[in-house]
Amino acid sequence: MSIIEIKNLDFAYTGEKVLTSINLTVKKNDFLAVIGPNGGGKTTLLKLMLGLLTPDRGTVAVNGKKPGNAASSIGYVPQNVHMNQSFPISAIDVVLMGTFDPKNRFRRNQAKYRKAALDALDRLEMGGYATKKIGTLSGGQRQRVLIARALVSKPELLLLDEPTASIDTKGQAEFYELLARLNKEITILVVSHDLLVISRYVNAVACINKRLHYHDQAEITGDMLETMYSCTVEEDCPVELVAHGFPHRVLKPHEDHDHD
Repeated sequence: MSIIEIKNLDFAYTGEKVLTSINLTVKKNDFLAVIGPNGGGKTTLLKLMLGLLTPDRGTVAVNGKKPGNAASSIGYVPQNVHMNQSFPISAIDVVLMGTFDPKNRFRRNQAKYRKAALDALDRLEMGGYATKKIGTLSGGQRQRVLIARALVSKPELLLLDEPTASIDTKGQAEFYELLARLNKEITILVVSHDLLVISRYVNAVACINKRLHYHDQAEITGDMLETMYSCTVEEDCPVELVAHGFPHRVLKPHEDHDHD
């Protein structure tokens, strides 16, 4: 079952091509890493999946719907979440933000939403910090709270953009272990620079550098990711990996891939 279907997508900012001929299928319970050079289009691709941007050509579907009509299916943790750490807001208050529905501003059953927020924190092993002020938590703990906020509405897909930027190396490994456990219940797509760490957990890699190079294999090694990531935005990704024993191909327009 496909969660995301992207076909023949092009996108440009003010006439400058950012993404070209993108084709991608993300299936239920995939754990997909999106890697590539800065400026290669990774965050832009996430915004297209969220419906924050509209493709110039091609289509994006989430659960068979346009992204703007599938918001309830998606949990999103953006890059560089700026939070005033001196603001007196608790972890559970942050998670409750994820239950807000603009169509239902006057919610009668506040206890139901509070229980959902506590359940989401427990799922992220943060239940004991529910009443702690967000400014007193570590970077890794704050990131877990933000994921709990994304999961409180029980989405089918979790999108994370550079989620471990403020977490130390030890915390990164623990964080991806947590995502691996969540992946048993939810599809995960993560934009990441943590190449060596993330290679142990994902089951597919998309290297984005204006075009998309997709790799699906039983074991994705750190060497492979370093090779894929060594390009700059001005050059093609060096994915000629056959000599290293890694299958690869660049998806052409009108071509789908199947990664059962």
